[in-house]
Amino acid sequence: MLKSRKPKDISLYLTGATASGKSKLALELAALLNGEIITVDSMQVYRAMDIGTDKPSLEERRRVPHHLVDILEIHESFDAGAFIKHAQAAREEILKRGKTPIFCGGTGMYLKAWLQGLLDIPAAPIALREKLAAMSLETLREKLREVAPQDYEKIDIQNRRRVERALEIFLMSGQESTQKKSQWREPRSENPFCIILQRDKDSLRERIHQRVDEMFRRGLVEETESLLRMGLEKNRTAMQAIGYRQVAAYLRGEGGTLAETIEEVKTRTRQFAKRQRTWFRSQMPYARELEAAQEVNKQAQQIAEEYRIYRDQ
Repeated sequence: MLKSRKPKDISLYLTGATASGKSKLALELAALLNGEIITVDSMQVYRAMDIGTDKPSLEERRRVPHHLVDILEIHESFDAGAFIKHAQAAREEILKRGKTPIFCGGTGMYLKAWLQGLLDIPAAPIALREKLAAMSLETLREKLREVAPQDYEKIDIQNRRRVERALEIFLMSGQESTQKKSQWREPRSENPFCIILQRDKDSLRERIHQRVDEMFRRGLVEETESLLRMGLEKNRTAMQAIGYRQVAAYLRGEGGTLAETIEEVKTRTRQFAKRQRTWFRSQMPYARELEAAQEVNKQAQQIAEEYRIYRDQ
């Protein structure tokens, strides 16, 4: 019996590390391909989390429709399953209008879940979640290092929710989360048009520093104060967002001076970008790595032409 071919996915996927230039490139591609953008970002879904998430401006959203931005209040939860549900609805709407769906963002787990399906990892029982929530972050880290050393080395151990989730997975399955995540299925389309935008280390570092400085100049401290009043600390996922987490500590008098807080945000963002680069390379081997060009317009034109050939084959 002949093996049936997987259907072609005519969406365009653009991902990469934070500050690599994905958003600007996606805007140019949308203009060239009559496209709309489906944002793949775990934090831009929240209203009022604007500066710290580098959310597209209102002008950019008027220029090109962006989906999955500002769809939740700060107290609401969001995960990969919710992303798939919302992305599916958005994609269907875009295709009905005869436009090109352009998935753009750096939340790799969401994109991989969309392309390859969700892992069969159930939510932890409430009793287990409450037990872990009562532990200090230091205790959680030590326990993770003891029972799941690979996870300890690979995940962001500064992110409390990720440490808790890794422990939940181990305690429920006896496997480290990195082992469970090796069980992903093959991509659901034969050869998705997926690009990982890269930048050299020095360029990315400079862009990160500029972005962080601009966020604080625009009012990240004041935005965090407002979000805390709205209940940011009750959303354990959103509270882990780089920038907000460090500023919240500063506002509580736990994070040193403002200058030290800014440097801490830069350091954490660089570390995050490094983890993203490693993750995309190891977890999405079917994606094509592409070095970001200085002239975004020309690079967008080249990618758009390659996409048209792919789409029309």
